[in-house]
Amino acid sequence: MRVIDFFDRGALLYPKRAFMVSENGYEPTYREKQIKSHRIALAMHSVGFEYKQNAAIYSPNHPGAFESLLGLYRAGGVWVPLNARNAIKENCFILNHNDAEFLFYHSSFEENVQVIKNECPGIKNFVCLDKVVSDDPSLDDFIFNHHGEVEPYPDDPSDICGIFSSGGTTGQPKGILWTNDVFETLVSEWMVHLPLKKPPVHLCAAPMTHAAGCVALSMMGYGATNVIMNGVELPGLMEKIETYDVTHLFLPPTAIYIMLAHPDVRNYDYSSLEYFIYAAAPMSVEKLREAIDVFGPVMTQTYGQAEAPMICTFFSPEDHIEALETNKVHRLSSCGQPSILTPVEIMDDDEKILPPGESGEIVVRGRLVMAGYYKNKEATEEVTTSNGWHRTGDIGHKDEDGYIYIVDRKKDMIISGGFNIYPSEIEQVIWTHPSVQDCAVIGIPDDKWGEAVTAVIELKSGSDLEESEIIELCREELGGVKTPKTIEFWDELPRSAVGKVRKKDIRDHFWKDQGRRI
Repeated sequence: MRVIDFFDRGALLYPKRAFMVSENGYEPTYREKQIKSHRIALAMHSVGFEYKQNAAIYSPNHPGAFESLLGLYRAGGVWVPLNARNAIKENCFILNHNDAEFLFYHSSFEENVQVIKNECPGIKNFVCLDKVVSDDPSLDDFIFNHHGEVEPYPDDPSDICGIFSSGGTTGQPKGILWTNDVFETLVSEWMVHLPLKKPPVHLCAAPMTHAAGCVALSMMGYGATNVIMNGVELPGLMEKIETYDVTHLFLPPTAIYIMLAHPDVRNYDYSSLEYFIYAAAPMSVEKLREAIDVFGPVMTQTYGQAEAPMICTFFSPEDHIEALETNKVHRLSSCGQPSILTPVEIMDDDEKILPPGESGEIVVRGRLVMAGYYKNKEATEEVTTSNGWHRTGDIGHKDEDGYIYIVDRKKDMIISGGFNIYPSEIEQVIWTHPSVQDCAVIGIPDDKWGEAVTAVIELKSGSDLEESEIIELCREELGGVKTPKTIEFWDELPRSAVGKVRKKDIRDHFWKDQGRRI
C-alpha cells in the first residue's frame, strides 16, 4: 500500500473524525482533509509536477505541513523532509542533492527561502503554507480554482515514497530511500506491537520530520487524531494530554527529563495514555523508573534509525513492568527484543553472528530496511554485509532472553536531544578559527540532552580564545542543534604514534564512570 492509501482507509472508516487539532482549535475531519489533498494534488499537477518527482516541506509542526504532505503523496510525489532546525546551508544541500523540484514552506522561514531560491535552481515552484509571500501564493490561493479528484497512480511496492536525510562523516547528509514497502512494513510492525483499542489520539509535539511523523502516519489508517504542537512547551503539553485524552505520545528522553523536572508534572491526569514512546537516544534507568511512576505503566521503547525506521526492536509497557516486578531492572537499559518482521543480530567485523553476551555491531535485515542511499552506491555497499544484513553502526550485545543492549557507537555520531550529530562537520568549522591548532568534538553524558556536544580544543602556541567565540562561530555556520554546549581547552590533545587524535582517550575522560558509552 502507498502512504496515501492508509490515509484513505482512515477517511473511509472515520470520515467525520478529526484528522488534526491545531493550537488555535482548528479541527478538520478526515473527509475534509481528503478533499483538500485532492485539490492540492490537482494544483501541483497544473504547474507541471509529475508522478515520482521530489517535493520538500520546510515548516515547523503546522496544519499546512500535514495538508501539503497528504497533497504531495496524492500527487504521486516523493517527500523530502527538511529539519526546521538545520542551518540553511545544510537544507540547501539536501534540496539540491535530493533533486527537490517543489517546496512548501511556512512564512517563518521566509528569509531562508530567499537563500534557497538563489542556491537551489532545481526548485520550480514555491508555495507558502500560511500566507502570500512576495510572488509565492498561499496554500489556499494555490488550490483556489482546483476541484475534483486525482486519478490514482500505480501501487508499486518498490516505488520510492521518501528521501530522508542522515548526516555524513564528511558533513554532507545522505539521502535515505524509503519505498512503499518500507512504509508498509513500518505500519505492520506498529500495529502488531502497539495494538490499538480504539481510534487513537496522538500528540505530535516532536518534529513531524522525525519519529513523531512516523507515529502520525502509521496510525492514519485507524482514524488517528493528531493534536499538533510546535515543540515541547510546558505546561501546555501536559495540559493537552489531559484535555484531549491523548493515547499516544512520542518524545526523546531529553524532553521527558524536562517534563519530569517540571514542578506541576504530577498535577495532571495521564490516565488516557496507552503508549508513551521514547526513542532516538538511550534513557537513564532512574529517569525511566520515575517516568513509570508519574505517567503509569505506559512507557514504550523502540529502536531504529532512518535506514531502518523506528521499530527494529520493541520494549512494551508490560515488559517494563515485568522487569521491575521480577527484579530484572537491568533490562530497563535495553532497547527491547527484535520486532516481528525485523531480525536483529550482533555481528563481528568478519560478519560472524555472535552468541549472547558478546559485543559487536548491531545488524538488521528485512523489508524495514531502506532501498539504499540516493545517488550513493558506495555508501550503500559500506553498510550492507555480503549476505544482506544492514550495519547500524551501533555496538551492542544480546542477552539470553533476546533483549538488545546498545553500549557504544562504532562511528563518532552523537545523539543529542534525539538528533543525530556528526562531529566531523563541527570540527571542520572550528578548525577555521585562526587560533585553533586542533580539536575533537565528542558527546559527553548529560542528564538533559542524553549526550551534550562538547568541543575539546588545542590552541596554537601563544593564542588566546574565549569559549563564546567558538560557540558563536558554530551557531552561525551550523545552527543551534550542532553548536557545542561546552568548550574545553586542553594544552595538548592525546595522539597516536602516527599523530592521529585519539578520540577514544578523550571520550574515556568523560565517560569512565558511566558504565556505558552512549
